[in-house]
Amino acid sequence: MALLQYQRENLNFLSEEILRLQECLSKYEKAGDGMAPQVDLAHLLAARDQELRTLSAEMNQLQSELRLARSLVAEKETEIQGVRNTNNQYMEENERLRAILGEWSTRAAKLERALEAERMSKLELHKKISTSRTQQS
Repeated sequence: MALLQYQRENLNFLSEEILRLQECLSKYEKAGDGMAPQVDLAHLLAARDQELRTLSAEMNQLQSELRLARSLVAEKETEIQGVRNTNNQYMEENERLRAILGEWSTRAAKLERALEAERMSKLELHKKISTSRTQQS
């Protein structure tokens, strides 16, 4: 952007210089006293005009490159947004799967507690049966 600003300022300077030189040339032509170095002024004017055209072409090239760069940035931003959307979907799926895993873990813990309670109940029942057999004998 700074380069474009510099080019613009340079174009303005050269445009002003061309206008100044054209005024000088027209003054000398009007004077017609033979003292005007018209060839030098005309050559200087042509040189400045060529510089102006060159700078203008460079500025157009830079603007074209800038537009291309901006379009590439926009394209990459679109790609990044697509990746973010996909990532968000994966995160939502991970949350869903974690919730399912948590539910299954809770169920497994409840079943383990129920199984342990069943084992304890079975042991108590075996003790009672053993105690009652020994009492009967």
